[in-house]
Amino acid sequence: MNPSEQEQRNNSGPRLAVFGGTPAFTEARHVGRPNLGDRARFLTRLNDILDRRWLTNRGEYVIELEKRIAGLVGVRNCILVCNGTVGLELLVRALGLRGEVIVPAFTFVATAHALQWQEITPVFADIDPATHCLDPVSVESMITPRTSGIVGVHVWGRSCAVEELAEIAARRSLKLVFDAAHAFGCSHEGRMIGSFGAAEVFSFHATKIMNTFEGGAIVTNDDRLAEKLRLMQNFGFAGYDRVIYVGTNGKMSEVCAAMGLTNLESLDELIECNRRNYLSYRRELAGIAGLRLFLYDERHRNNYQYVVVTVGDDTALNRDELMEVLHAENVLARRYFFPGVHRMEPYRSYFPHAHLLLPSTEEVCRQVLILPTGTAVSEEDIARICEVIRIALDNARAVRERLAELRVPAA
Repeated sequence: MNPSEQEQRNNSGPRLAVFGGTPAFTEARHVGRPNLGDRARFLTRLNDILDRRWLTNRGEYVIELEKRIAGLVGVRNCILVCNGTVGLELLVRALGLRGEVIVPAFTFVATAHALQWQEITPVFADIDPATHCLDPVSVESMITPRTSGIVGVHVWGRSCAVEELAEIAARRSLKLVFDAAHAFGCSHEGRMIGSFGAAEVFSFHATKIMNTFEGGAIVTNDDRLAEKLRLMQNFGFAGYDRVIYVGTNGKMSEVCAAMGLTNLESLDELIECNRRNYLSYRRELAGIAGLRLFLYDERHRNNYQYVVVTVGDDTALNRDELMEVLHAENVLARRYFFPGVHRMEPYRSYFPHAHLLLPSTEEVCRQVLILPTGTAVSEEDIARICEVIRIALDNARAVRERLAELRVPAA
């Protein structure tokens, strides 16, 4: 096809960027763009930190943030850490987990890495296709004499099957903890997430509903466990020059805690913004064949941090084709947790046939697409994003042919 024929072909197609049209956005719309609280309030705290010259080692902002998180969650203990992954590693070690621990493969790779780093084998159980969280039936089927614990993950902030997992753990004498990286500010059956299991771990990474730039927290009602975690998080120090336990440097700095306090003060507004965006997507995407929005249960508290769309096998374009179209429009939709931790190294080499036991995980990994939300995304942005989706699906055959052309290297 000569250049003039190609130009004519592009001009005759739907006005999408993949056909040569102007992208819907000049500035990219991201998934997980950081939420920011009151800048002036944060800078006041930052100047106070600099004036006092107390930058780390459990300063007053760390202490205050721990108290406020513990109060919000409804637990006795909160231990702030430098990130959620280190929090998981400390918790796994403090509980004495060993051998094998059951986890989902539909999670961020850090959940499995935190175990592998401690020379514990992560054993992957399947998920419930409706909730995207661990399936208790699959969990029970994966228990062996070497199993010492279960790590549930509250995916998208929606709680795991907490009661069923707790019953299995109690009956089989296993430790139960939760990776609550997605679930700060969320609840389950009237209780805040963070108050279940032996302990739970939050992430305050920049992409989360509340960030501390980078950080995390371990929350628990077990006072002895909390005491051990505090030692482990600070090299094992029990005083200025008294070390009584093996530890590492897992502390949160004062600057990060100041950011956390500032964002915590805006948490209700951030959640309300996310909820408005979620409702806008629900309205705009209604009636599109094969496209299903992950619905939040309004009986519980949600943070609405993730707008999750399942692109079913009956959709006119598959998930990856639709993502290509959106990326061309500067809508940087994401394939979360793709291709599944079981297909990442080193786990792919350890368990080459794991996918045979994870049919729901495989399907969800193939179909899930996350759309931009947060304070950087407006209602008008959402309407434009959904219009792109509708145009692409209404012209699926032409779009698919065009994408195939774009993938062919130029001669």
